[in-house]
Amino acid sequence: MKENLEYLFGPKSVAVIGVSRRPESVGQSVFRNIIENRFKGKVFGVNPKAKRILGKVCYPNILDIPEEIDLAVIVVKAEIVSKVLLECVQKRVKGVIVISAGFREIGEKGSGLEEEIREIAEKNQIRLVGPNCLGLINTDPKISLNASFTRTQPLKGNISFITQSGAVCTAVLDYAKAESIGFSKFISIGNKADIDENDLLDYLKEDPQTDVILMYLEDLSDEREFIRIAREITGEIPKRKPIIVVKSGRTLAGKKAAISHTGALIGSDEVIDGIFAQCGVLRVDSVAELFESAITFANQPLLKGNRVAIITNAGGPGVMATDACIRKGLKMAKFSQSTLLKLKENLPKQASVNNPVDLIGDAQEDRYEISLDLVLKDKNVDGVICILTPQVMTDIEEIARTICRVSSKYEKPILGCFMGIADVSGGEKILREGKVPHYRFPEAAAQALANMSYYLKWVRRPRTEVKLFKVEKTRAEELINRARERKRRFLNEFEATQVLASYGFPVLKCRLVRDIEELGEVSGEIGFPVAIKISSPDIIHKVDVGGVRLNIEDEFQLKSAFSEMVEKIKRFKPKARIEGVLIQEMAGKGKEVILGLERDPHFGPVLMFGLGGIYVEAFKDVTFRLVPIRALSAKRMIESTKTYSILKGIRGEPPSDIEAIQECLERLSQLSMELQDIQEIDINPLVVYEEKKGCKVVHSRIVISIDG
Repeated sequence: MKENLEYLFGPKSVAVIGVSRRPESVGQSVFRNIIENRFKGKVFGVNPKAKRILGKVCYPNILDIPEEIDLAVIVVKAEIVSKVLLECVQKRVKGVIVISAGFREIGEKGSGLEEEIREIAEKNQIRLVGPNCLGLINTDPKISLNASFTRTQPLKGNISFITQSGAVCTAVLDYAKAESIGFSKFISIGNKADIDENDLLDYLKEDPQTDVILMYLEDLSDEREFIRIAREITGEIPKRKPIIVVKSGRTLAGKKAAISHTGALIGSDEVIDGIFAQCGVLRVDSVAELFESAITFANQPLLKGNRVAIITNAGGPGVMATDACIRKGLKMAKFSQSTLLKLKENLPKQASVNNPVDLIGDAQEDRYEISLDLVLKDKNVDGVICILTPQVMTDIEEIARTICRVSSKYEKPILGCFMGIADVSGGEKILREGKVPHYRFPEAAAQALANMSYYLKWVRRPRTEVKLFKVEKTRAEELINRARERKRRFLNEFEATQVLASYGFPVLKCRLVRDIEELGEVSGEIGFPVAIKISSPDIIHKVDVGGVRLNIEDEFQLKSAFSEMVEKIKRFKPKARIEGVLIQEMAGKGKEVILGLERDPHFGPVLMFGLGGIYVEAFKDVTFRLVPIRALSAKRMIESTKTYSILKGIRGEPPSDIEAIQECLERLSQLSMELQDIQEIDINPLVVYEEKKGCKVVHSRIVISIDG
């Protein structure tokens, strides 16, 4: 069905159904945009009460049009859209845009109408954009289609924009026109009854006129399909394309009461961050940053490293730019001795030739040209931010022309930062025309280069696959089925440990003891020191009720602790069902991390990694990924947390066994795919030892489905 999208973006004929004689109406606005923007195909109006509108013949019904129709734009009341759509089926229309509102967004009645048109489109293989959308635009001069009711026709460019919000559409187009930003395709997808962001990404993947893809999203239709397609676009196809997204909904209201730490910490926004990380998508916080990054990708060569040079005619802005670059993970380039000597030879004595290069306030185009040439030739420089502050003697426009001329000679990105608005407007215009991105302040330029550096790391990443380990799946299933037969949602910790052991996790030796007489046999099997933990389906957090004792050194202490614990629990939790006491070898000291799994009703199985122990929910230093994960994703999960700096070793401490954690994440990913009855897992803490010395599961909790 992907090929049918060609009829949406490149139709030979368009019919607007619901075109009105009223100039202020949506129907006439769409009709006018198609005509006035000189659509290269044929356009027809459908209105049963008008013979001609805007000089074009109108027909009572689409079936009355004597020619084939590739694309129909429907602008009628929601209640009759399905009737009109069936007429489009009779006419053998290939694609449809439903501008009309009044569907799912208004509630139950509208949802029924939307489902009706979705079924008609699916059954008859018509691709449908909308409903409740602004329409779409293709600026290709061979097509020149503006099938929308926007006030603004965008400039032609190499950026494509996909948005769920019509209001964002109009604001973005106005902003882009003022900033001279051009588009290749512009699509408002509305309610996504049929065509969604994944369909459009799949189309734009092979669009020769699209070099950068921007998106404004409120939700994702199919997260795993998004990962698959976006991963191809950003890193695998010959002509790779960055995808930059503003995703609304960063705050989370009304979190459910959760049993596990993973369940308590998981939020849709945190998972979305993980999804974007899995496929190289850049997430930004605002529409302004969206376009500030886009113009760099669209107009400049990709960074080949993260070493940045700054050239300025004022010291303060140079320092501001330096601070911003370092904060955002870029490195200040160290010039070669040859570059430093030549800068000294060609610049005034008062100038600073170290990075940032300060040309001082009276600098004209000659100093900018010499400095840019020398710095860009230096092999230690990957990109340049060129700053200008307007001085009385400064020829701003000539300096802008010089920057553009030098930029065209090198395969390294140059970003302009002419600080101010009124005085620098002429130079700003010249930079834009010369394809040099312009930023009013250094921080925005630094952020744009940092985003480019992030994308570069993604493109250059080592390719890994999903690893499958040899496991004892049947043994794990038996343990789960036994609990399900007894209608137990929770595996006791001994059962949970055995499930993890069957999947190759490094577990501590342990045994569930129901009677004090068994302790002698168990202590000989496990040794000392040991920990003991109450095992009860009615006690989730054992520490809170005195259900954990550590560092028990001998059999006498063991029997005493066993009796005291059981007696205390019976006294304070008389209704709690006690299955026994878990005797477990003590883990050695190490760093504590948490691994988690939740089978989210929307996202499916989601993995979590982060800081472990009792403070996990307080610090919330966690990250998420959808399963299955590749080896590199497991590694990136660890590296993306603050905990990683601790694991690497600080203040003389040896590094921890990060590879052992990575393997545990990969094993948890496999477990989540193969054991579908498991709903939640907490492994907290997983104690990690020094590099090459592994890790141990100290405590685990598994929640299963008992509904079949």
